[in-house]
Amino acid sequence: MLLICKFIKQCNPRITLNTFCDGVTNFIFSHYPNNIIKEIENNPEKRMAASCVIYSRYHNEIWMIGDCKCLIDNTYYDNPKPYEDILASKRAEIIRRLIDEGEETIEAIMKNDVGRASIIPQMIETMKNQNITYSVIDGFPIPMQCVKTIALESHNNTIILATDGYPFLMPTLNESEKALARQKEIDPLNIGTFKATKAFTAGNNSFDDRTYIKFTTD
Repeated sequence: MLLICKFIKQCNPRITLNTFCDGVTNFIFSHYPNNIIKEIENNPEKRMAASCVIYSRYHNEIWMIGDCKCLIDNTYYDNPKPYEDILASKRAEIIRRLIDEGEETIEAIMKNDVGRASIIPQMIETMKNQNITYSVIDGFPIPMQCVKTIALESHNNTIILATDGYPFLMPTLNESEKALARQKEIDPLNIGTFKATKAFTAGNNSFDDRTYIKFTTD
């Protein structure tokens, strides 16, 4: 994430999507030690990786590389990873069964998410398709067909860019935080009103990293 931020700061404001993807890929790749290149070529789960959503004012476009979210004048867009919904549903089924059979409790799973542990091997397996069937910034070529581009029709928009730590993206940060708090209150394991591959950890007010930025264009 820090490397991507550093790269963005030195970008020409008129940079194209293709040039950005090539440039950030080369920049990240240059920070890998030579002695691990072969290993990370064959094991994508060992690479540095992050998703990124960018608004290009010059091109009046939003670029979504990886699993991120945005609202454009209250119209919702996302770019989810393939298989994530399937794995989240499988985890939910496992956890419900364990709770129904009395083998686990909500409190216990918030401390030790056995449902997530059960799907980790499949999550790692799906990462073999990283930058093949879905996009991410990891220092290896990004398949452009997996990058979502949203061309804005005007220069007068209200835009919200966010990470997937917000299960419900709302028109304000306060509303988004309240929706997140409500999710923790009614479904802290994320197996019902919102299904995820992980639960809220005991003592935390979120289950994933979250960033929220709102601005208007002209």
